[in-house]
Amino acid sequence: MNGQDSTEIQYVKGIGPVRAAVLKKIGIDSLQKLLYYFPFDYLDRSRITKIIELPKLVEPGNEVTVIGSVFRSEVKYTRNRKKIFFLTIKDETGYVTCVFYGAVDWFQKAFEVGEILAVSSVPELDKYNRVQFVHPEFDRLKTKDEEDETDWNSLLHTGSIIPKYSSGEELRNAGLDNRGFRRILKNAINNNLNSLTEHLPREILQRNTLLDIYSSIKMIHFPKSYAECDHAVRRLKFDELFYFQLLMAYRKRELKGELKGIQFKLERTLTAKLKESLPFELTGAQDRVIQEIHNDMQQPVPMNRLLQGDVGSGKTIVALFAMLTAIENGYQCALMAPTEILAEQHWRSIRNFLKDIPVNIRLLVGGQKKKLREDVLQDIRSGTANIVIGTHALIQEHVQFANLGFVVIDEQHRFGVSQRALLREKGKQNPDVLVMTATPIPRTLSLTVYGDLDVSVIDELPKDRKQIRTAVRFEKDKAKIFDFVRTEVKKGRQAYVVYPLIEESEKIDLKAATKEYEYLSGKIFPEYTLGLLHGRLSSEEKDDMMQRFKKNEIQILVATTVIEVGIDVPNATIMIIENAERFGLSQLHQLRGRVGRGAEQSYCILLTDENYTKRTLQLAVNRAEAHREVNVTKKRLETMVETNDGFKIAEVDLELRGAGEYFGTRQSGLPGFRIANIVTDADILRAARTEAFALVERDPHLTRTENKNIRKEFEFVFKDLLSFVRVG
Repeated sequence: MNGQDSTEIQYVKGIGPVRAAVLKKIGIDSLQKLLYYFPFDYLDRSRITKIIELPKLVEPGNEVTVIGSVFRSEVKYTRNRKKIFFLTIKDETGYVTCVFYGAVDWFQKAFEVGEILAVSSVPELDKYNRVQFVHPEFDRLKTKDEEDETDWNSLLHTGSIIPKYSSGEELRNAGLDNRGFRRILKNAINNNLNSLTEHLPREILQRNTLLDIYSSIKMIHFPKSYAECDHAVRRLKFDELFYFQLLMAYRKRELKGELKGIQFKLERTLTAKLKESLPFELTGAQDRVIQEIHNDMQQPVPMNRLLQGDVGSGKTIVALFAMLTAIENGYQCALMAPTEILAEQHWRSIRNFLKDIPVNIRLLVGGQKKKLREDVLQDIRSGTANIVIGTHALIQEHVQFANLGFVVIDEQHRFGVSQRALLREKGKQNPDVLVMTATPIPRTLSLTVYGDLDVSVIDELPKDRKQIRTAVRFEKDKAKIFDFVRTEVKKGRQAYVVYPLIEESEKIDLKAATKEYEYLSGKIFPEYTLGLLHGRLSSEEKDDMMQRFKKNEIQILVATTVIEVGIDVPNATIMIIENAERFGLSQLHQLRGRVGRGAEQSYCILLTDENYTKRTLQLAVNRAEAHREVNVTKKRLETMVETNDGFKIAEVDLELRGAGEYFGTRQSGLPGFRIANIVTDADILRAARTEAFALVERDPHLTRTENKNIRKEFEFVFKDLLSFVRVG
């Protein structure tokens, strides 16, 4: 994005004040932002099917596109008087009917006989064995009377690539549908392209075989071939990744070279007591990582380290050794977790580890009573709180630490760069920061998100652990599953039965878990003690339930996902996950990690509805999207059965969900890449990182003539984050 020229959007040919007002609502307020409104897809001859060929292409998940004119539209009624809308499209080879079950009144007015549409869907057979499209996606290419230089019908015979742009209802009402965007972008490129400024020096372009910015913008919107499009996309992806890596380079340079940190001494008094009190031996990987962290802590610059470790690898105990070292040096420690449940579980776990060691551990979360909260805040201010565990509450203005020296951030992918910096700023002397994640991160992702961090990996599970056996089972298998649970419990083992909990339907899901608990305890396992654990219990009730389960006073724990992280019961060997299709891959892996923590063989049973695929497709408005959803669900469950390796699972998860969804809306520190994909663009990411870090090394303040445009662009792109780095 070029920040130097901000030509008012309303003065671009074909826009005007009305359209400008609508465009501003989606963030397009200048010519440059318009030029960077990239197509989300293209139509080309190789992907356009003749209607006569559709019967051969009826296959689940096989989405096709036809281009044709509207021949007829009509509304029909079912026996119970429900309306259905039928739209018939024709090309020179035949006719196909599109069926719409919802929003019939809108669709009835939406089409005009004679207009040209591109229609995309998975072709299906109706009850008469005729091909139809059900709720297809469509793009208007030309109205009935519209003058257009393109002969859209000729697209069936000649090659052409047509850009497709995202367009909501308000944009369409202002004439900014696909056709509208194509027109105004054609005008903007023809008349205003030279207002952009090339910001990358010729040397960087040549070294990386990149197009200039003018050709890239022109070719991404109106490519003559897919080769042209690929070249344009590569340059624009490079730009996004380069500027983010520049931010990482400055962050790392500032933390390593310019900031003065705390130089801790290794007293080894409290840490020795902790090691002696542990009921297990540390693994070689844990010992190695503790040494890496201690080496950092002894340096006069702030530590900024990422600790990766699979479920059950023992990250918390590693962090605890580091925190005790800071406490021995007279400093306070903070541990920030993304949710209250996770914060509470860390609090319980660390209290248990330190029960014989004189350390004051306080919990700070949003739902506390006022008197307790004031007491915690006073302990933090006075310095008597040695370890403070909490949520985002820790970074609020009124939380004042007396002497914060060491910061741990758990599940970092749910926080942003700015939040990490805000917690660090609570310390008066630039505290050391340890970032932990139980979701192993593929290499390309860690370079992007954690590019300013050094990385430690706990790549070894405790020696007595066995691989968890995982299987997918259906409702019809429940009797056998319950017999298996009974057999294990008779041996003295314990089991979890977990239900999905989705915020929008929390009451419904809680009701389902409660109902199943009553059924299991009353009808299936009356001879055993069962417990029910969910997020609406008080902290004391949760604590009591967890302790009873840990002592084997409860043999089967029915729970929602509050047990995803934090409970360590080595005697639990069975994890049954109900409605497994409703969970994400990383969540399934986290839940599975609650078992397999002892020496006995453990099992994870993924219960799913065998009619899930059929029901999903029946209820779907967009059949193509539904097929994709079903395939993704199938891949998730297959991956769980195939591997216990968290890194492999993370790679598949990232592939299936994409980086944006992988991080979710909470990842405020990660920019929303418009075009780069940090999963598939590893080669571009590495090249961009190399150039960015080398540039900061040779021209730290970007003052050389050839780099001045880079500095302007960088300051524009990251204007909201520049308070966390110094360019000069």
